[in-house]
Amino acid sequence: MITRRAFTAALSLTGLGLLAGFSPLRLISDAMAQGAADVAKPQSLPDMGLGPANASVTITEYASMTCPHCAAFTETVFPKIKSEFIDSGKIRFVFREFPLDIKAAAGSMLARCIAKDDAPKYFAVVDLLFKQQNEWVVKNTTETLTRIGKQAGLTQQAVEDCLKDQALLDKIAADQKFAAEVLKVNSTPTFFINGEMLKGETSFEEFSKRINSLLKS
Repeated sequence: MITRRAFTAALSLTGLGLLAGFSPLRLISDAMAQGAADVAKPQSLPDMGLGPANASVTITEYASMTCPHCAAFTETVFPKIKSEFIDSGKIRFVFREFPLDIKAAAGSMLARCIAKDDAPKYFAVVDLLFKQQNEWVVKNTTETLTRIGKQAGLTQQAVEDCLKDQALLDKIAADQKFAAEVLKVNSTPTFFINGEMLKGETSFEEFSKRINSLLKS
């Protein structure tokens, strides 16, 4: 998908820029997902999820850190879902990376490096990145991500190492490829509720209706 040299070169540019070698999306025709089992199984990276692992309802979100619609969902809809359904243990919510550009990939990498295996911390970092999206996407991306990384406790060297971690980038790219080719994800945000695809901005009321229907069944 993208070479170490190309990615390092991009990091040296103001705002990272876009890489021709990073082609996360190809034209993919819409199709139904292969099924709940394909959605449920993590691929290269471990899932970051909130809520009980054995919940009867699981929502899986595919999002790009540079996607304004994803940021809007995280700010306005997700807190209601969390309060109503996640914190009460009724559902599980999984967040998966689907970067639409190299800046989004860098943001996702930083979130993984900061959080390690701590899912609540990962969601907190994702929330922060979405809230500051205009700042780090529009301005000097590397400099701003470095500042966010330092605020979260990483050293300058740790941030640089993270953003140059080709193995991590390869895993994100592999998971994205699986989502695109197998699950037919071709835009963000895309949600799966127990394997059923739901695309684009969606209201809390719509989520609530679908979740409650599944909980009752």
